[in-house]
Amino acid sequence: MSPVIESEEHQALRAAVAALGKRHGRDFTPESLWDEAAKLGYLGVNLPEAYGGGGGGIAELSIVLEELGAAGCPLLMMVVSPAICGTVIARFGTDAQKTEWLPALADGTRTMAFGITEPDAGSNSHRITTTARRDGADWLLTGRKVFISGVDKADATLIVGRTEDARTGNLKPCLFIVPRDTPGFDYRPIDMELRASERQFELTFDDMRLPAEALVGDENAGLLQLFAGLNPERIMTAAFAIGMARYALARAVEYARERTVWRQPIGAHQAIAHPLAQSHIELELARLMMQKAAYLYDSGDDAAAGEAANMAKYAAGEACVKAVDQSVHTLGGNGLTREFGLASLITAARVSRIAPVSREMILNYVSHQTLGLPKSY
Repeated sequence: MSPVIESEEHQALRAAVAALGKRHGRDFTPESLWDEAAKLGYLGVNLPEAYGGGGGGIAELSIVLEELGAAGCPLLMMVVSPAICGTVIARFGTDAQKTEWLPALADGTRTMAFGITEPDAGSNSHRITTTARRDGADWLLTGRKVFISGVDKADATLIVGRTEDARTGNLKPCLFIVPRDTPGFDYRPIDMELRASERQFELTFDDMRLPAEALVGDENAGLLQLFAGLNPERIMTAAFAIGMARYALARAVEYARERTVWRQPIGAHQAIAHPLAQSHIELELARLMMQKAAYLYDSGDDAAAGEAANMAKYAAGEACVKAVDQSVHTLGGNGLTREFGLASLITAARVSRIAPVSREMILNYVSHQTLGLPKSY
């Protein structure tokens, strides 16, 4: 199916998830919404049917997250648990890992966090210093991670580390499943100004012992496995941003229709109407790129999906920040009140520009990979 025109099945999925989101609304309880979304089969739409999933792809999962966001109740852990971790395990995990984790991720009874960011590595995944070394049949993992979402509630964290290549001595990426109760797995909350239901954590571990079966898939396929999770992360971040922006824009349009000054609704004034219309256009364009990225990824074209996923995330982040800003501005002072629920989105929207990769690094990617310009670093 073309990514430009959604199928009837996708349209029906949008409508059903939108109805679920509307029932929960802006004052939603994440646990309650998560459980209901799981029972309806929405959390695992991208996971294989053989393991209790819906047999779809990131295209379907991004629809779920976008529509929940548009209803004011996005679930951040959807980006992490089924999209990143579920995808990596489904594509590269051992049979035992698939059997243990995929049915539980699909039905929402278990969740998994994703640990890649480090305090000194930033956006440079090649500088990751979390290292794993063999000790008999086991692995010993040492390192630090920061800004890891939902670790306190997740049953395990998929940790990105590096192992030494026996042939070259170079370090190569590897991924480990680390249950939350693993001895030596220490995590502490980061005091964030951002108001969100999912907290951020710093992780530390020093020679944390893991069994051989904690390693995901083939030790030599680390880089491929890593990017298999990062592309869905970017696509889902775009969905998160688009949904948030749609929610804000809908509140602003509703207000502009009803708020009357000088005998007519403020939405009749082009200074109010045109910026809102422009935001709507930009969000539609961002969604098109997101759909293209999901289509390419689900088709198995990882290289093309990487470019499109980065572009989609960039476009959605920019459109989200502008839409939220304009929506708050449309409401004036009311846009900063708790009653209208927009002020907190000013900070939240900024996240879509920063995480999981900054807009500047995406521009670097496009300038190097797409345009063939030389690197400055």
